[in-house]
Amino acid sequence: MEVSDAAEGSPRERILAVTAELLAEGGREAVSTRAVGSAAGVQAPTIYRLFGDKQGLLDAVAEAGFAAYLESKAGLEPSDDPVQDLRVGWDLHIGFALANPALYLVMYGEPRVGGEPAAAVAGMEVLAGHIHRIAEAGRLRVGEELAVQLVHAGGRGTAASLIGMAAGRRDLGLSALAREAVIAAIASEVPAVASPGPVSAAVALRAVLTETAALTELERGLLREWLDRISGGR
Repeated sequence: MEVSDAAEGSPRERILAVTAELLAEGGREAVSTRAVGSAAGVQAPTIYRLFGDKQGLLDAVAEAGFAAYLESKAGLEPSDDPVQDLRVGWDLHIGFALANPALYLVMYGEPRVGGEPAAAVAGMEVLAGHIHRIAEAGRLRVGEELAVQLVHAGGRGTAASLIGMAAGRRDLGLSALAREAVIAAIASEVPAVASPGPVSAAVALRAVLTETAALTELERGLLREWLDRISGGR
């Protein structure tokens, strides 16, 4: 493998660049300390010193790749419709997965006990922001944490399914159907005040609880616990 800029940058930068190319071209199996070291012009001990092991190296590549992706989307301004913004976020997530299948599978393909890679955590934080805006608008049917997990599971499963299909057989209609099914389960098309219920009301109040100055921190903590119990009852 030839890497045009392998002689440039610090050893860490060269190793990350080489590993990203190997991963994109041949998947996880193409990434070995021998291949990376040869292309980056470093010895195996340097790789181990900087990244610990192969998984640490792959996680670092995934984090760098996803950070670059998030930076490229930083100019997107939220609209007045947080549910539509969630749709846009879903579609961007699927687009990222299909454009970077090997990188995506490093991030999300193997669930780990005890924590996700930093890149996956960053993605969850972005998703949680979308969900919080829906809650603030009074349009969330379930608790925020449950909504985040439902969207995450739906998007992750859809992306993995599409990646596993031959390119000629992929139908992005599958993504659209999955997206709308998940959104219908967690959000309403109109604010909850139009058809009040204890769960939607609790979720909406929980989302803006920090904005009130009428309660002490202790009182807010107690009310937060009550609202969580109400919203978790569905």
